[in-house]
Amino acid sequence: MLQPKAMASCRGLSYVKPYIKRQKTDAADAEAICEAVTRPTMRFVPAKTEEHQAILMQHRTRDILVRQVTQIVNAIRSHLAEFGIVAPVGVQNVDRLLEAAAELPEQAGVAFDLLSRQFHETRDRVAEITRQIEISQRQDPTARRLTTIPGVGVLTSSAITATTPDVSQFRSARDYAAWIGLTPKQNSSGGRERMGGISKMGDRYIRRLLYLGALARIRTRRRRGEGDDWIWQLLKRKPVKVVAIAIANKMARTIWALLKSGQSYRPA
Repeated sequence: MLQPKAMASCRGLSYVKPYIKRQKTDAADAEAICEAVTRPTMRFVPAKTEEHQAILMQHRTRDILVRQVTQIVNAIRSHLAEFGIVAPVGVQNVDRLLEAAAELPEQAGVAFDLLSRQFHETRDRVAEITRQIEISQRQDPTARRLTTIPGVGVLTSSAITATTPDVSQFRSARDYAAWIGLTPKQNSSGGRERMGGISKMGDRYIRRLLYLGALARIRTRRRRGEGDDWIWQLLKRKPVKVVAIAIANKMARTIWALLKSGQSYRPA
């Protein structure tokens, strides 16, 4: 039976694949795994506690429900648009669509009532699971400390606390940002460095939360008008999405520093 470290290496197929000899068989895979785990620089996935696994289950459940709300809203918009009923984009404007749909034909009204009830029920489920995540987050001192970082909210701090292993495994803040997938890919050769887009090799959910938090910081910064701070100087030279990635990268490095030091965020 595979030991925990070997099982963790099974998940990192990209790390094991170089050790597979010729054809792929179960025996060749097992031999490659055993060879990979003996390497001194091999990376392993630590086992999560049951508490952290339960919190991540809450996050995944909420993510599924949010996608379902989006699908239902898109269906409502597309169907009502066929009848000439439109409203501005945004979940907050769905109620206007529901009110305007009272004049639909009877056959369409039955189908629309089903979509309407499904929308309200799913939205209530999202609110309920979000409350459960907030309760768990308030009980975790590490998650509460992370919310002191600008752009890091309840969902982000809860997911990071439940997902991030011991930060001592990362040599630097850049290694932690690379673990999340927020550092550029390299295709360097012959002494020439070629940097591409971000690697996107880490946890997609955490990366998305940091990216959304960075966009929120950009929106807040734009309301204040011009200035000479770092974010504003980037906005003058780079597209918004590129700036958001840079801010998310910096947020990840700050998170690493706080997890390592055990302190709260103190603005400069």
